Amino acid sequence: MADETPGQPIDLALTREGGRDGTVAEPTFSGVMSFMRRRYAKDVAGADVAVVGVPFDIATTGRPGSRYGPRALRQGSAMIAWDAVWGWPFDPFERLHVVDHGDLAIDYGSPIEVVDCIERQFAAIHRQGVATLMLGGDHFCTYPVIRSLAGELGRPLSLIHFDAHSDTWPAKEGQVDHGTMFWRAAQDGVIDPARSIQLGIRTNNADTLGFTVLTAEDVDAMSAAEVAAHVAQVVGDNPAYLTFDIDFLDPAFAPGTGTPVAGGISTLKAFAILRALAGLDIRSADVVEVAPAYDSSDLTALAGATAALHCLALMAARKPTGD
Repeated sequence: MADETPGQPIDLALTREGGRDGTVAEPTFSGVMSFMRRRYAKDVAGADVAVVGVPFDIATTGRPGSRYGPRALRQGSAMIAWDAVWGWPFDPFERLHVVDHGDLAIDYGSPIEVVDCIERQFAAIHRQGVATLMLGGDHFCTYPVIRSLAGELGRPLSLIHFDAHSDTWPAKEGQVDHGTMFWRAAQDGVIDPARSIQLGIRTNNADTLGFTVLTAEDVDAMSAAEVAAHVAQVVGDNPAYLTFDIDFLDPAFAPGTGTPVAGGISTLKAFAILRALAGLDIRSADVVEVAPAYDSSDLTALAGATAALHCLALMAARKPTGD
């Protein structure tokens, strides 16, 4: 009888046994999909970080489709899961036990209840001392995640916000809109605008609400180290949440999004900035607004998955090996 043992691991999302077992190569073109081929687990006990998909896009004001973002980001991650993340002196998966929690269940027939629905499910994770990497979904999904994390910490968070849009336009009562959630978060007191910063902004909103703003032109003119130093000066040692809207990138690098804005940042510069943020107290993070229907050759999914991987590395940077 022929030996049926495969030549290399397959379906690591199901068969992986270790926690902090490092990067293990699996064929990019096959197997059960999970983010970076991490173990699929609804039970997050013992994990350091849970990757959570939020397939919600009813708050979108432009082109819909980011409900398919979590699936696209997982598939995009398969293209880079065979190698340790470029530019870091360590493998984040040797420092962090990361599981893929799958996607949240959301009742699309009751959009007004989405905040409580998402917040409740993230709170069940955060209460266990597990950080989260959220895969959106539109950017409104970030709001209930921040509410959950700030509630668990008992203090307002700093927001490190990569985006073409400020998302601080005032909201009407009960409004579900992906341009208003950080206005709401500031009003709720779950983020501290004075210790928060927005990067890459290139749409008009005169009221900054007290956020520090670096426009796309500012970011382009500065080195990655200079941008990161500015972020560190604003955030300090406050616990932070990092949110990466894919439209921070120029549409040439990330066409697959609902509200693309020309004049953005390259992937090379974006990833250099993310690496330069090492040392900040980033408690959780997300990548949002990937809409694969508008993508080209999976460019956006690949860029988003890589940004998400750098977010994991940022969380790992504060966790020494063996901790």
